[in-house]
Amino acid sequence: MLRVSLPDGSLKELPAGSSAADLATSIGPGLARAAVAAKVEGELWDLNRPLPDGAEVAIVTRGDDDADALYALRHSTAHVLATAVRELYPGAGIGFGPPIDNGFYYDFDVPEPFTPEDLEKIEARMGEVVKQGYAFERREVDRREAEDLFADDPLKLERLAEIPEDETISTYTDGPFTDLCRGPHVASTGEIKHFKLLTGAGAYWRGDETRQMLQRIYGTAFYDKKALSAYLTQLEEAKKRDHRKLGQDLDLFSFHEEFGPGLVAWHPKGARIQMRLRRWIEDLLLKQDYEFVYTPHVASEALFRKSGHLPAYAENMYPSMQEDGEGEAFRVKPMNCPGHTMIYAARQRSYRDLPLRLSEIANVYRYERSGTLHGLLRVRMLTMDDGHLFCTPDQVEDEIFTCIDLIDEVMGTLGLEYRLDFSTRPEKRIGADEVWDRAEADLKQALDRVGRPYG
Repeated sequence: MLRVSLPDGSLKELPAGSSAADLATSIGPGLARAAVAAKVEGELWDLNRPLPDGAEVAIVTRGDDDADALYALRHSTAHVLATAVRELYPGAGIGFGPPIDNGFYYDFDVPEPFTPEDLEKIEARMGEVVKQGYAFERREVDRREAEDLFADDPLKLERLAEIPEDETISTYTDGPFTDLCRGPHVASTGEIKHFKLLTGAGAYWRGDETRQMLQRIYGTAFYDKKALSAYLTQLEEAKKRDHRKLGQDLDLFSFHEEFGPGLVAWHPKGARIQMRLRRWIEDLLLKQDYEFVYTPHVASEALFRKSGHLPAYAENMYPSMQEDGEGEAFRVKPMNCPGHTMIYAARQRSYRDLPLRLSEIANVYRYERSGTLHGLLRVRMLTMDDGHLFCTPDQVEDEIFTCIDLIDEVMGTLGLEYRLDFSTRPEKRIGADEVWDRAEADLKQALDRVGRPYG
């Protein structure tokens, strides 16, 4: 026998080898019919995996308001997509296929981009896979068996090589298709009722522009037909309000191959909007006692090396520039932090000078990967309203609170909602841990003082 604990704290005894599906059945037929996955010790599992003794288990039931239930459904629908593509395009390489916000995608190594007609054909084949009701079967395999299984798929072999030696290797099979996958999935393809393929796009393997271009298919899936219809209607309405379309229709801005990707040309009407926004922001900053500065758009690599940006951020910076390939190297700035710090350090300061609030509304330049560029939301030259606060340790909390107050005024005036996230030290960082400890503690205290929920 094995014993598991339920969310209400009660214990349940089951025969050894029982699964979450068995647990749901033992609780009641209604729960068994509604179950799609399980949370085992906080991790999302398939219903059919044998439960470990002593585990905390919660049954996940179908519903479009449950993120875990949607995760299992959309992950499974992605595999149905891959099954259909493999049947229609034998030999297609299989990349990543995760569930994402509002849907899923899968990357395929095929010779040509998928056309809208191709997507219709693939979606129809997905319907056939669903009708077959293939069970999603999980297997744990050793490395040698996995290498043999995916010997004809170099993308899978590359992923396999990255799995640590001490980590379990698992595969999932639905009918004729087997993938290297951690799961979880719904019990069978027959549970996938309402789905839609949305669009195709190119995507570099691993997001690396030096690797091959794969073809990505985006889709979505819901448990309820009405939820799917509502989402598709929402997408159609969003297309009408797409800022890229409005920018063209209203003669605000344009993109040109001659400039390059992610670089925007602002037309007179768009420039006028920028000017109005800039003046408004400048007035708000002046009321908050910010002082305006200007820093060079190009600086020596030595500055970015000293600031820590070059070793930690080089892949997102434009390449260095040198006269005749010799002498001192320069970079266009990806941010204003080093320049503002240099202004602060230009003369001796007294604690009476603090807090010192510096602001610069300036263009900065970032070499974003082409696959991540999207209209004005992700560009390679952006105008940043950048502020840096120089203060004593005792002033940090008040300064953060003042910043949030300013953000509230700006976002509220523009009618934009935002959420607060508690940002902690990144893996790539500079500075001693003691400094990070103090900074994180001050930030948390300020967020608590604001009195709003944060992530």
